[in-house]
Amino acid sequence: MADNERELFEQEMSDVVPLKREPRVISGIAKDDRDRSLEHRRRAAVTDSNLDGNPLSDREIVPLDPWYVLEFKRPGVQSGVFRKLKQGRYDYEARLDMHRMTVAVARRELFDFISECHQLGLRSIMLIHGKGERKPEREKSAILKAYVDIWLRDLEVVQAFHSARPQHGGTGAVYILLRKSEDSKRANRERFNKGRLSGTT
Repeated sequence: MADNERELFEQEMSDVVPLKREPRVISGIAKDDRDRSLEHRRRAAVTDSNLDGNPLSDREIVPLDPWYVLEFKRPGVQSGVFRKLKQGRYDYEARLDMHRMTVAVARRELFDFISECHQLGLRSIMLIHGKGERKPEREKSAILKAYVDIWLRDLEVVQAFHSARPQHGGTGAVYILLRKSEDSKRANRERFNKGRLSGTT
């Protein structure tokens, strides 16, 4: 803009008074409501782990010693069955290796693996979780192992589990016995009834 044009513009605008600007307000949403809404979203993002249908907890837990033996059996599991599981005498029908997985990935993979094995009617499976840090000065460093111990107890289809024999990974792996699926129970009933009927003829 040329100097004479600028002077002309300033002369024309000399008696103009700026309008007063009202402070900005977001209508309909009070500050407290916005704060509560933000807090609710944050809390939901942290605590609602069931949105993906996976009930397994991802809360922070105390790691286990790498050599700690995992063992668990539900009421009703026969002692002889549990002893055979402990001794590795059941051939495992599927295996999941969780080495180098993060807790978040392992949580999802374990849940999907167990669910699929149960749907397929598998009974004896194996999970390799590793022993964690192997340095002598790092006791209680098996983080994934500690989660596996909790997760397997939380899954209703898991009837029993026990750390594996040395040839199968020792305390870095676990044998798992699953409950019979409804399809397996139905097939067993049909075989049983067919045997009874054929025996009466």
